[in-house]
Amino acid sequence: MAKKQKYYVVWVGRQTGVFDSWAACEAQVSGFDGAKFKAYPTRDQATKALELGSLAKANAVLEKATTTQGTTHHKAGSPIVHSIAVDAAWNTATGDMEYQGVVVGTGQRVFKSVVYEDGTNNIGEFLAIVHALAWLKQQNLNTPIYSDSKTALAWVRKRKANTKLTPTTRNGVLFELIERAELWLQQNTFENPLLKWETAIWGENPADFGRK
Repeated sequence: MAKKQKYYVVWVGRQTGVFDSWAACEAQVSGFDGAKFKAYPTRDQATKALELGSLAKANAVLEKATTTQGTTHHKAGSPIVHSIAVDAAWNTATGDMEYQGVVVGTGQRVFKSVVYEDGTNNIGEFLAIVHALAWLKQQNLNTPIYSDSKTALAWVRKRKANTKLTPTTRNGVLFELIERAELWLQQNTFENPLLKWETAIWGENPADFGRK
């Protein structure tokens, strides 16, 4: 199956504009401090995004246009390549939970948690999204974030993990992390689009642990 053509917008880089290949885009942004760029499925979308003047404005327009019932969906035919996908793994027998984040386009892992006892999948997804937001904010990046958990995405937008998880002698550290994550959300702003990973259309989340 032929790889679909993508068009890359560079707002901040060695040269700005719309580029027809990742190689051409990479030459403008690789190693460039504060580079701002994004891939689009059509030249028309890329041109319009460039005309908006910044990645933040382009993301804001995308989010406004595609938000439905509190969950943002990327309506293009494929996921955004230059984005972060997060996912959690939860063992229903032991209650052990862990999460990670990867770059969608390359599969490169950018962070992975330790294993937490007596957790839940939604808590793992929630912590993973906040971890990704904090990690990207440190680098001054507005990169989109994908999660396949509508619940966790809603919790992040409300800045509150509405979990019914019962405290135990083993998961005290997990509740501390939840509290820290909620505090971070309350004290910080972000422009990263929070997107729903459409598993039925695109296949398994790139951050999936592969244990199904």
